[in-house]
Amino acid sequence: MTKRKIRVGVIFGGKSGEHEVSLVSAQSIMRAIDKGKYEVVPIGVTHDGRWLTRGDPLKALTGGQTSMPQLLESGFVLDADSAPTTYQPDPEHRELVPGTQAAGIPEVDVVFPVLHGPFGEDGTVQGLLELADIPYVGAGVMASAVGMDKAVMKDVLRSHELPVVAHLVVKRLTWESDPGSVRESVAASISYPCFVKPVNLGSSVGISKAHSAAEIDAAIDLAAQYDRKILIEKCVDQAREIEVSVLGNDDPIASVPGEVIPSREFYDYAAKYLEHASELLIPAPLDAEVTERVRQLAIDAYLAFDCAGMARVDFLLSRTTGELFIGEVNTIPGFTSISMYPKLWEASGIAYPELIDRLIELALERHADQRRSRVSYQSEQDA
Repeated sequence: MTKRKIRVGVIFGGKSGEHEVSLVSAQSIMRAIDKGKYEVVPIGVTHDGRWLTRGDPLKALTGGQTSMPQLLESGFVLDADSAPTTYQPDPEHRELVPGTQAAGIPEVDVVFPVLHGPFGEDGTVQGLLELADIPYVGAGVMASAVGMDKAVMKDVLRSHELPVVAHLVVKRLTWESDPGSVRESVAASISYPCFVKPVNLGSSVGISKAHSAAEIDAAIDLAAQYDRKILIEKCVDQAREIEVSVLGNDDPIASVPGEVIPSREFYDYAAKYLEHASELLIPAPLDAEVTERVRQLAIDAYLAFDCAGMARVDFLLSRTTGELFIGEVNTIPGFTSISMYPKLWEASGIAYPELIDRLIELALERHADQRRSRVSYQSEQDA
């Protein structure tokens, strides 16, 4: 008998400010995946949270557009052939469940979530897949949630004695009710310039740099549009942006480091995805000692979170002091063919299609290991 291909559900889109980035990542994965080994089941999630499959969910969400500027300008016209669908948290029924009377939706063997930001990278979808007993690529519920919440992430890193930048966290309601005390706290404990960010978002969405007290109000107002928690972070003097890709489960490996030279004052959304003028230096021009230190710190952060599959760890390196700080741990990093995560692995000897293959293998490996755990109590006498 002919062996059936492994069926991979690729979930993309989502209820997040990083929706458009997700579409481009998913498109790259579905183009590069080994069609001789895998059968792809595309699963699109709209801005309002509807799940679509059948037909062409990617086309449904993009309106047929392919580049980031086109995606942003398109109206995301829904494809009438795409059927509303979801998973149910029942391990006996791992097939996608149609929201209408549509039929013919196949069961998948493993899911590749490419949902950047909230409602996808934060443990929510991972929790659903855990309940449904479906293997999936990437970090589990806890690591995903910690990686998404920049405030908790810094607490975890600090508890493991890993270097983080001085910061404070402000609630949106606190800012709205008592802005004066927030301004005083920033001036006293952070000073200027500083970065202001939504706590639970990525891809530099909602981030701005406040050069002085005159700019702090607008910066906090912007971040507060995207999240109820705002992170205010001290600027690292003349910072270099260094990134390392990590791959594996319990015994991860680190790629060569890369450096981002932003086309703007910092690596914001436009510099990342729209202008194509930022420069990526791979490998990063670092001496051997710093290179090994940054790679080891990336693995240390990965293990501190109990990550799985993949993550990209971002660093800030001061040109003046030589201090190195962990900026973020991204559990579902950008995954287009030109994104830093796959490009760093390509420079380290793992090509893009091979990387996809390895991530699926790691997902199946981790799921098999999880299933070894008991799910009911058994005393030693009864064993």
